[in-house]
Parts: sequence; structure tokens; C-alpha cells
Amino acid sequence: MELSFIIVNYNVTDLLRNCLLSIEKFVEEIQYEIIVIDNQSPDQSWKDLKNEFTNVRFIENEMNEGFSKANNKAIKYAQGDYILLLNPDTELESNQTKEVLDFVKSKNNFGCLGVRMHDAQGRFLPESKRSIPNMLNSFKKLFFNSKDENTKSYYRNDIDEYGIAEVEVITGAFLLCERQKYLDIGGLDEDYFMYGEDIDLCYTFMLNSYQNYYYGAMSILHIKGESTTKDKVYLDRFYGAMDIFVKKYY
Repeated sequence: MELSFIIVNYNVTDLLRNCLLSIEKFVEEIQYEIIVIDNQSPDQSWKDLKNEFTNVRFIENEMNEGFSKANNKAIKYAQGDYILLLNPDTELESNQTKEVLDFVKSKNNFGCLGVRMHDAQGRFLPESKRSIPNMLNSFKKLFFNSKDENTKSYYRNDIDEYGIAEVEVITGAFLLCERQKYLDIGGLDEDYFMYGEDIDLCYTFMLNSYQNYYYGAMSILHIKGESTTKDKVYLDRFYGAMDIFVKKYY
């Protein structure tokens, strides 16, 4: 088995269906499996997908333990040499999965990889390529939503959105890595319930002398709401995640 897709679902049955259909449509020339773990969704309609996608392994969590724990639990069942953490609100748009795998196999120091993401309106999502957060770039991101062109800040605007380059942080919405390396470094830190776990994982790869990559030559759709930067729930979760990160590393 070459690749295991790992998808954590929570209350987005229709989006999950489209995600699974996109995998079936575009993934070619490789042996793969799909593992979906549901985080105790109040909407139980996801169970209807079991009859539609008989080749998918569905796991039901008894409680919502958060994004990190759900991924780590699902990965215990994975058989692929590589794992791809994929959000259920994403859709593949091309048959470039083998191309991406060939790229990472050529890198001796490969840690993890992300791709170019755009929203439903076709707008590029700058979180596709980021820097390790520090006090300055996090402050600018939160309160000024800084997107200065051609600058290295929280978002790596110095890298072309269609380019291929080494980066520090990519998003957990599409995160490809080797399964054994993921297990060796401990996987996602389960202290993070939501937000920040992808930053931590990317940084952990770097601390273990691995390099992370942004592969802008491949694009996916990532359906998400408008920015909630100044929403209290978002801020509480973001600051909570950053608090864990700072205490852990600084």
C-alpha cells in the first residue's frame, strides 16, 4: 500500500461525499486506501456513506476528542508507506498525486508537504505556505491580516503561489508525510484540540532535521467560511494553541 488518506469528519457529510468522490476520480496509478474517522458528529448522516463508498474504512469515535487525537487514532489502522491528512471540506482537482509522491521520494530529508489551496471563489488561500509563528508575525496576522506582497511574514508571500519551495509550515488540511517518520516523531501533539497542531508537527519535523515543502504546482479546493480573525471563539482557540506552542518551545 503506497498511500493512506486520513480524513477526520465532523458534521459535514455532503462535503465529505464530494471529497471522497474527488479521490476516486483523480487518484490514479498508485495503490491507496481511505480511512474516515468521525468525531461523534451530531449529524449521523455520514453513516449513509458506508453504502456509497464500500472501499472506505469508516471509524466512529465514541466522543469528540479533537483533531489531533482522531488523526492519530486513524493512522494506527493505516497501511500506506505515506499518509495524507486531508480535510473533508477539500476536493482534489487533478490526477497529480503520483507526481507529488515522486517528488517527495526524490528528497532524502523529506518531512511533510502541502499544496496550493483556493476557496470556492477561486481565491488563493495564503495559509497554504507559512512561517513558524513568533510574537511579531502572529500579532500582524491577527490584527492586521498582513498579506504584504513579496515579504516573508506569517504567510510566505515571498514564494510564488504556483511555485515549489522549502517552507517551514504547511496546513493540516492537506499534509503528506511518511507514515513511519510521522510515528517516529510522535504524530500530532494531542494537547492541541483544534488549531496549531499542524504548526507543531511541521516544526517537529524540522527539529528532527527534516525539510518541509510547498508544492504549488498542484491545487485543491478548500471550502471554508469567511475570516473569523476577530471572533472570540476563534481568538480563544488560536491563542490557546499558540500558548501551548510557546510554552512547549520557547
